[in-house]
Amino acid sequence: MTRWDRLLRWEESHRFVVDATGTALALLFVVPVSTAVASYGVSRDWTVYAVSAMLVVPLAWRRVRPTASVAVVYTVALLQMLLVTPLLIPADLTVLAALYSVTVHGPRWAHRVAIGGALLGSLVLAVALSGSYYPRAALGTAIIASSTMLTVWAFGLARRSRRETIEALVDRTQRLEIERDQQAQIATAAERARIARDLHDIVAHSLSVVIAQADGGRYAADADPAAATRALTTIGETGRAALTDMRRLLGVLRAGPGDTDEPGTAAAAFAPQPGADDIGTLVDQVRASGVRVSLVRLGTPRPLPPGMGLALYRIAQEALTNVLKHAGPDPQVTVMVSWQPEAILVEVDDDGRGASAESDGLGQGMLGMRERATMFGGTVTAGPRPGGGFRVRAQLPTPRERTSVSTTEENS
Repeated sequence: MTRWDRLLRWEESHRFVVDATGTALALLFVVPVSTAVASYGVSRDWTVYAVSAMLVVPLAWRRVRPTASVAVVYTVALLQMLLVTPLLIPADLTVLAALYSVTVHGPRWAHRVAIGGALLGSLVLAVALSGSYYPRAALGTAIIASSTMLTVWAFGLARRSRRETIEALVDRTQRLEIERDQQAQIATAAERARIARDLHDIVAHSLSVVIAQADGGRYAADADPAAATRALTTIGETGRAALTDMRRLLGVLRAGPGDTDEPGTAAAAFAPQPGADDIGTLVDQVRASGVRVSLVRLGTPRPLPPGMGLALYRIAQEALTNVLKHAGPDPQVTVMVSWQPEAILVEVDDDGRGASAESDGLGQGMLGMRERATMFGGTVTAGPRPGGGFRVRAQLPTPRERTSVSTTEENS
């Protein structure tokens, strides 16, 4: 902001102080000059002096109280023409200043009334001059005065229009800034919720596999050392996969690819997120932990909208995590991915005791699954299935496309 801009802003915020100072300076010049000009033919100079002062003083309120200011100036000018002298004196120029001020700063009705009063005042001036010693100058003076009033009014309207445009732009800018800040806050909250959901899915699933393998390996260590070795191998692979997912998720928070502590972590941080095609890899990972799980695919895969594949993967991951935590020993699990004409369906069934398993009430898995599905206009239902066990069913709408149905099944 330049010094001139700062000065204009200060002047705008201190209108009365600036106008009062200007009025005081005008009084020192206008009143003596007006008295000297109008003293010819007037018996007492103090009358013109008082009239001139009363015409100038209201200009101190020309912007803070424009309607009252123009009313006082018009009234004094009318009384001057009728009772003091019909001659125009320098102080009468305050009528133009008051008309301009009320046009720019006053309400619409006020400046319309003001221009009407100014034109009426020009007519009164012509009548007053015609009855005095200057009848020939009456018509010309009235025409000049009316033209001057209309010109000042037109300039005032142009200035008013520009001021309103600037105020509208400033108001719009402020509103856009507020809206931008609100959108940023909403986006930040949404991103925090997304990161929290992803962290929950990654950590909960990986720790569930690690705990299951650690418990199994501990029991099998004495009887079957090879099983314990396999369990430790699965724990290591699961931990490394979870670490990779964490780096991928949190990599977007870094300033750049070079802001890494270890070589090669940047590529992992910006690697593609898992999608619907990676559900098979997820099933293999769970199967490696010792759970009997089958994968069924129906229909022909097709491209999904951005983010939908990740949502399906996380829903399946959370459902399988719940199987590991709550289904009990040796459950039979079936994961079905069905590509339908207008939707994609992911269903995770097990025959364990998930419906009757105890919960600590701290999990956010079901809430996260429903939030992910809702983002894409889908639904998630979860509950006991007929014949025992538990079922999680997620259905998300997709762009319609003709597909041929095929079925494959992978059994453990």
